[in-house]
Amino acid sequence: MTANSPTSFLNLYLRFAAIGISTVAALVALGYVPTRRLAEQRGVNAMFVGCGISWIATLIGAAPICAAVRREPASQLNAVLMSTALRMFVVLILSLSMALSGWFEKGPLLVWVGIAYVVGLGVDTAYAVRILNMSSSRSQVER
Repeated sequence: MTANSPTSFLNLYLRFAAIGISTVAALVALGYVPTRRLAEQRGVNAMFVGCGISWIATLIGAAPICAAVRREPASQLNAVLMSTALRMFVVLILSLSMALSGWFEKGPLLVWVGIAYVVGLGVDTAYAVRILNMSSSRSQVER
């Protein structure tokens, strides 16, 4: 597997990062005006941080999946479970830290963490299933 291969770790990881930032950008674009009206500028700041927390969790959770692409299906299943656990752990730790710090409005922060987590998890899961299915299809063809 070369670094330029479409299934290389770096290539897949950068795609996860791009998909994650695109998802966050779409959420921010859709949520800016309502958040600004309901919670003013402090709420918008909390929205940015909440979406950023979700994106960081996406980046950390993507690593096990990208590393498991060329492995057997049982190993891929373990990678999916590890990814989900890592992602949830990161979101819980960062959300709790930011909410208790007092730097941001708790309500908007936690709402946007929840929204970005659920939407991001759906998008990331769809992409992970796609790349893992493609890798298992390739391994069956090679046999």
